[in-house]
Amino acid sequence: MAPLRPGRLVGIDVARTVALLGMIATHVLDGRTASGDLTLVQSVAGGRASALFAVLAGVSIALISGGTEPVRGAERTRTVLGLAARAVLVAAIGLVLGGLETGLAIILAYYGVLFLLGLPFVALRALPLAVLAGVWLVVAPVVSHLVRPELPERVYESPDLGRLAEPGPLLADLLLSGFYPALPWLAYLLAGMAIGRTDLSGWRTPLRLAAAGAGLAVVATAVSRLFTASLEVRTVLVPYRVTTEEQVLRILADSQHGSTPTGGAWQWLLVVSPHSATPLDLAHTIGTSMAVIGVALVLVAVLPRWGRAGLAVVAGAGAMPLSLYTLHVVMRTPEVWPAEVEGSFGQHVLVVLGTGAVFALLGRRGPLEWVVGWPGRRLRRGRVRPLDATRSSGTCP
Repeated sequence: MAPLRPGRLVGIDVARTVALLGMIATHVLDGRTASGDLTLVQSVAGGRASALFAVLAGVSIALISGGTEPVRGAERTRTVLGLAARAVLVAAIGLVLGGLETGLAIILAYYGVLFLLGLPFVALRALPLAVLAGVWLVVAPVVSHLVRPELPERVYESPDLGRLAEPGPLLADLLLSGFYPALPWLAYLLAGMAIGRTDLSGWRTPLRLAAAGAGLAVVATAVSRLFTASLEVRTVLVPYRVTTEEQVLRILADSQHGSTPTGGAWQWLLVVSPHSATPLDLAHTIGTSMAVIGVALVLVAVLPRWGRAGLAVVAGAGAMPLSLYTLHVVMRTPEVWPAEVEGSFGQHVLVVLGTGAVFALLGRRGPLEWVVGWPGRRLRRGRVRPLDATRSSGTCP
């Protein structure tokens, strides 16, 4: 049994497990209390868990493509082709899951497109990737705000195989108007790639990462609050009645389902709201993702070896998030697990963590991780690759 595989970044698996559990919580638990207030779980995980997944997907791409030293030449070509095949397979799984009656916004088809968008940047190092992420989180939401009114009417359902008959509207949904729009979300991927291009060994760099992320999240929220404190901005955001700042923030606490209102005023770009893909919301959720990743890496770094081995088992789910996310979605179908079953969140958590622990103890890949990684392994057959890129990648989710 091998819970600690050589070179694997257990802290990244811990962060993936946090993201997976956060997403399950937003799917299973009620978002509002009986009095209409946002629940604690929803206020913490709403919009942040999926963003953490996207940032970790960028970390995975960076690790697969060489870690701190990007692969070059023919090796880069093989790596990009393997990642492209992985992206297509992840998207295909997402389209299949989108056809199930779950009531969930399935993220995988969007992730497949997101992976493809990230491929042109695999040759870049950490600093250019970080700068590009900062530029992208400003420019992409503005482009989206201008372009979305001209796109086909949005379909408020998860993309499924039937949507392939209308590739134009499907592509518009996946890139700009859907639940997890890949074009603005590329900022998450680029930020994650910058993190993955950084030497994450030890505890000092992860601690700086966590501190910088927390600072970014606080500053982004504070700037947004300065704007929403303005009566003029509040009146534009809620034009049918004059509301206090507290009432506006209560409205903004709800998910925007992927983007701000199509054709809405430009002041919507100033808000921090779950799944709004505004510049400040992207900055906030990149910051919270950096904080979680940094804290997870610090935790692993300060533990003794036996503690790291135990944590690798507990967080085994983070090494197979694609398989376990898929299992969770299937469990949400009425035929498998009726949504009204009391205590289902705890049961979902036990299944996910228990399955991850068993696979970690056996030293096995998740079944879907094996499938989507197969083309890349075939392309790399007979080639020697850097240890960190080989062992620490995973797939998100």
